[in-house]
Amino acid sequence: MSYGKKQKQQTIYYFDKTNLTGLNSQEAQKRLLKYGPNILEEGHKVSPLQMFLNQFQDFMVMVLLAATLISALMGELADALTITIIVILNAVLGFIQEYRTEQSLEALKKLAAPVAKVLRDGEQKEIEASQIVIDDIIILEAGDKVPADAALIESHNLEVDESILTGESVPVHKEAVNNIKRVAVSNSSVIYMGTIVTKGRGKAIVTATGMQTEMGKIAGMIKDIEGNETPLQKRLNKLGKVLVAGALAICGIVIVLGIIRGESLYYMFLSGVSLAVAAIPEGLPAVVTVSLAVGVQRMLKRNALIRKLPAVETLGCTNVICTDKTGTLTENKMTVTKVFCDEEVFEVKGDKSKEFTKTINKGKSAFRKMLEIGALCNNAKIKREKIKIGKEILEEEKYIGDPTEAAILSFSMKSGLSLELLENIKRMEEIPFDSERKRMSVIVEISGEKYAYIKGAPDVILDLCTYKYTEGKEVPLTVFDKKRILDINESFGREALRVLAFAYKKLPPKFPMVAEFIEKDLVFVGLEGMIDPPRREVYEAILKCKMAGIKPVMITGDQKITATAIAKELKILGENDKVITGQDLDNMGDKDLEKVCTNISVYARVTPRHKLRIVRALKNKGFTVAMTGDGVNDAPALKEADIGIAMGKGGTEVAKEASSMILLDDNFATIVAAVEEGRIIYDNIRKFIRFLLSCNLGEVLAMFFAALTALKLPLIPIQILMVNLITDGLPALALGMDPPEKDIMIMKPREAKESVFSKGLGIRIIIVGFLMAVSTLGAYVFALSYGTLEKARTIAFATLVMVELIHAFECRSERNLIFEIGIFTNPYLVLAVLTSFLLFLATIYVPTLSVVFKTTVLTGYDWLVVVFFSSIEFVFNNLYTAYIVPLTKAK
Repeated sequence: MSYGKKQKQQTIYYFDKTNLTGLNSQEAQKRLLKYGPNILEEGHKVSPLQMFLNQFQDFMVMVLLAATLISALMGELADALTITIIVILNAVLGFIQEYRTEQSLEALKKLAAPVAKVLRDGEQKEIEASQIVIDDIIILEAGDKVPADAALIESHNLEVDESILTGESVPVHKEAVNNIKRVAVSNSSVIYMGTIVTKGRGKAIVTATGMQTEMGKIAGMIKDIEGNETPLQKRLNKLGKVLVAGALAICGIVIVLGIIRGESLYYMFLSGVSLAVAAIPEGLPAVVTVSLAVGVQRMLKRNALIRKLPAVETLGCTNVICTDKTGTLTENKMTVTKVFCDEEVFEVKGDKSKEFTKTINKGKSAFRKMLEIGALCNNAKIKREKIKIGKEILEEEKYIGDPTEAAILSFSMKSGLSLELLENIKRMEEIPFDSERKRMSVIVEISGEKYAYIKGAPDVILDLCTYKYTEGKEVPLTVFDKKRILDINESFGREALRVLAFAYKKLPPKFPMVAEFIEKDLVFVGLEGMIDPPRREVYEAILKCKMAGIKPVMITGDQKITATAIAKELKILGENDKVITGQDLDNMGDKDLEKVCTNISVYARVTPRHKLRIVRALKNKGFTVAMTGDGVNDAPALKEADIGIAMGKGGTEVAKEASSMILLDDNFATIVAAVEEGRIIYDNIRKFIRFLLSCNLGEVLAMFFAALTALKLPLIPIQILMVNLITDGLPALALGMDPPEKDIMIMKPREAKESVFSKGLGIRIIIVGFLMAVSTLGAYVFALSYGTLEKARTIAFATLVMVELIHAFECRSERNLIFEIGIFTNPYLVLAVLTSFLLFLATIYVPTLSVVFKTTVLTGYDWLVVVFFSSIEFVFNNLYTAYIVPLTKAK
C-alpha cells in the first residue's frame, strides 16, 4: 500500500515497485470496495422530495394557496379542495419535467466521465477513471489527463502541465524512478490527478485516489457536464420577468374594475390571483430545459454526446463545419498498398503482394530495413487471439494502437518480418511524434550497436537526409534523387494515399540524447503509401450539408495532393474553391486570411496552431463554426470554435474537456446529424413558446376585455386554473417532442443572434392571443343572449379550451398547413390533446365535477356555438400560413 508525508515542502511517497504487470481484476475489485471510487466528492444534491416541494415556492402559487385557505375558512370547501388539487397536479407536472431533466443530465455526466488506460490482468485496458485503485499501473501519453496521483516507473520525454495545482504555466519535465525495490519518490517523479500530459508518454503506479489525492485535498477540480443556462434560457428568463410584470398589471386592473363594478373583494382577489397563476409562463424555461434534455438524448442515440447544453442551441446556427480528414471523413482503416524502396515502386495489394514478398526474400536488404524501421519505430502492439471456426481452433493476430502505426506493423509482419527478430532488438529511447515535428524517432540496439530509426512526413524526412540506402549500401542523396522521391510521393498522393518516409542513422557509442543530433544526416530508405477509404455515409452527409447552407471544410496534416484528391472525391472541393497549406498560412497575415477564408475548402499540411487561426478568421467573417479535434494541441481551437467537437474513440481527455460535443463514432455524418437535431430542437422550442404565450395571452385578454366592457368575468377562478392545467401542460410537452419537418435541412442556418420571436413569430403570438380572447368573449356574449350566466361561462370555458387545443396542432409548423404535415404524425400531441379534452369534458358531464366547476351540460346547439367561435382563429391562422408566409419567404 502507498502513503505520503510532507518533508520540507517536498512530498515523499513510499511504495513497492515490484509488480510491473498491473493488478488482476479480483484484486482491483477488492481495493475498489475497500477504498471507494476514484472520484471527488460532489456538493449537496437536491432530493426528489425537495425538488417537489420547490414547485410550491413560486410567489403567485403561495398567494393562491393562501387565498384557497381563506376560501375554505369561509365555507367554500369544494372550491378550496379543487383549487388545491389543481395546484398539486401542476406541481406534479413541474416535478416530472425537472426530475426527468436531472436524470437525463446525470446519465450524460456518466457517459462523459473520463477514462484511463491501465494494465489489468497483464493486458492494457481502458476503464472509467473512477474505477482506478491504488497500485494500478496507468499508461499515459500526450493529451491525457492524469486520473490519480501516481509515481512514474517509465518516462519517454514526459512533460506535464501542473498549472491547475501550482499556477505555473510552463510544463514540468518528469523522470521515472529507476530503483525497482521499495523506494522514496520525490516530486520530480510524481504526477498528480487533474494535471495534463503535454508531451511524451509513460507508465506510472497509482499512489493515491479520490479525496486522498492532492487535488482531492483542495477539492479544486470539477469534471462535470456544464450545467450553465443556454443563451435562449437566459433570454426567456428575462422575458418571463417582463411578462410577469405585464400579467400582474393586467390582473390588478381586472381586480380593481371588478370591485368598482360591485363584485366582492374576495372573489375578485381570487380571480386575479388565479388569472396571474395561469397567465404567467413560469414553466417556460423548464419546458425549454426538458426539450433540450430530450434532444440531447436523441443526439446520443445518433452517437453525438453533448457536454454543454448551449451547444444544442448553437448547432442550429452552424454554417461552417471544419473537420479533420482521417477517421472522420475516412474509415481510419489504413492499409499499405504501394511502396517505393531500392529505386523501385511496388503495388502490394491482392495478388501483387506475393510478388513483393518474393522480392524481399531475394535478399533486398533495403526492403528488409524499411520493414524493420516500420515495425520498431512504432507503438502499435500485436495481440494473438484464439478463434473457433467449426471444430478447428485457429490463432488470429490483431494489431492494437494508432491505425497508421497498426497498418505499418501489419504490413511489416505480413511481408515476412519475424516476431522473434523484433523481440531480440532492444528499444532504448523514443522521441515521440507530434504535429509540429511530423516525425517519430526511436533508439534501438542491434548486436551491440545503436541506431536511430525514424519515420514521418516525406518532405520533412528528406530534408533531414544526406544519404540513401540502395543495393545494401549507403550512398549520397543527390538533388536529383530528392526530386525523384518527391515526384513518387506526389504520384502516391494523387491516388489519395497517405505517405510516410522511413530513414535511419547509425549512432556512435556515446551521443547526446537530443533530436538535433539524432535526427540529422539520416539515411533515406523508402516510402509506404496507405489507403484510408472515405466512409460511405459521408458522401450523403456532405450533400446534405450543402443543401442546408453549411460549408464543409477539410483540415488535414496530409500533403496537399492527397488532401485535394480526397476532397474532390467527396465533393467538398468545388470549382471555385481553394486549397492552401500550412506554409501558405504562415506566409499570410490574419487580415489576409479573413479575406480569402470564405473560398477555402481544404487546408493541408496544417498544425493545431493553424486551426486556431482558421477558426478566428471564419468567426471574424461572421460564420458560426464547428471544429473537430482530437489532440492536446487542438484544445485552443476547440475552445475558440462556436462548437468544439472531440473524437470519442481517438480523442485525448484534454480535447474532450475543451469540447462542447463528443463524437462517439468519430464520424462526420454524425456531426451533420447533430446539426439536424439542433435545428429540430430549436424549431420545437419555438413551437411551444408560440403555443404557451398565445394561450396565456388569450386568457389574460379575455378577462381584461370583459373587465373593460363592464361584463361579468367569463371564467371563474377554478375554470381559469383548469384551463391552465389541461392546455399548458401536456400539449406543450408534446410539442417539444414533435418530429422534424421535411424541409428542416434545406433551410438556411439561422443567425446566431436571431431573436426567438423572429420571422414574424412575435406578431403571430399577439394576433392569435387577441383572436382567442375575441372568440371566447364572442361566444360568451352570444350565449348570454339566450342562456344563463352559468351556461354562458360554460360555453366560454369550452370555447377557450377548444381554441387552445386546436392551436396546439397549428403550432407544429410556421411554414406548412397542418393538413400538409399530417394530424397524426405526432402521436404524443394527439394523445396529449385527447387526454386534455377528456379531462375538460369530465368537468361538464361528471355531475360531481360539474357542481365544483359550476358548469352546465351543453346541448347540440351550444356545441355548434363553441365550434363556430373556436374556428375563427383556426381559419385566420391557416389563411395567414397559406398566403402571408410565402410572401415573407419571397422577401
